[in-house]
Amino acid sequence: MSKNEGKIAVVTGATGGIGFQVAKRLGEDGCTVILNGIEDDKGQERVAELNAAGITAEYYGFDVTDENAVNENINKIGHKHGKIDILVNNAGGLGGRSRFEEMTTEFFRSVMALNLDSTFFVSRAAIPFLKKGKNATIINYTSNAGWNAGGPGAGIYGTSKAAVHAITRALAKDLAEYGIRVNAVSPGTIDTPFHAQIKSTKPEVFASWKNNIMLGRLGRPEEVAAVVSFLASDDASFMTAETVQIGGGQALGI
Repeated sequence: MSKNEGKIAVVTGATGGIGFQVAKRLGEDGCTVILNGIEDDKGQERVAELNAAGITAEYYGFDVTDENAVNENINKIGHKHGKIDILVNNAGGLGGRSRFEEMTTEFFRSVMALNLDSTFFVSRAAIPFLKKGKNATIINYTSNAGWNAGGPGAGIYGTSKAAVHAITRALAKDLAEYGIRVNAVSPGTIDTPFHAQIKSTKPEVFASWKNNIMLGRLGRPEEVAAVVSFLASDDASFMTAETVQIGGGQALGI
């Protein structure tokens, strides 16, 4: 029997990159996986790919920064399946770069919405269904930028990820009485389409990134998925309010 057999797992931002590998891994672990995204054609392709691999998967297209859309769709998922066992708040991103002096309020709010609002909206909507789940858990995504405040122009991204680190611990406190665990992962530099632009336009810069990683290479999406798989399983039954670094030692710097 697979370690998460029969569980319902919702993964936001799951049509590409790390999110899709997480959904695939949870499916291989025995979960029915619910993929979320905003590219509906891609979402259907991903579901077909998982179905072809023997994984039960569904796709729900909605914007995780839209409170009403989140409530509507999470309610649909929860009522259809009667529960949610695993919520992976994978959706998020840099959202662009801006120094604070030139930063518009619109840009500030959009990055905070993408990373913090989405985590709050989806978690809040899922809690009633997580209470019905088996050893239910939430897994959020923070970043090294939450500690070092990000690179040039990424200050508000770092700020939003520091907030995700805090809300992870706050949710863990809030939900412990229901046996719902809440943890976060903090991926380092992972080789995904997220970095496609710099990889194609400045390959020398992209290649140099590994010099700041103790293990001397970039991470793979499958390596993040393996840690999420562990946190989602009963093997991590006594872990809550933790953030796991998945960065090859990048956080320490060399």
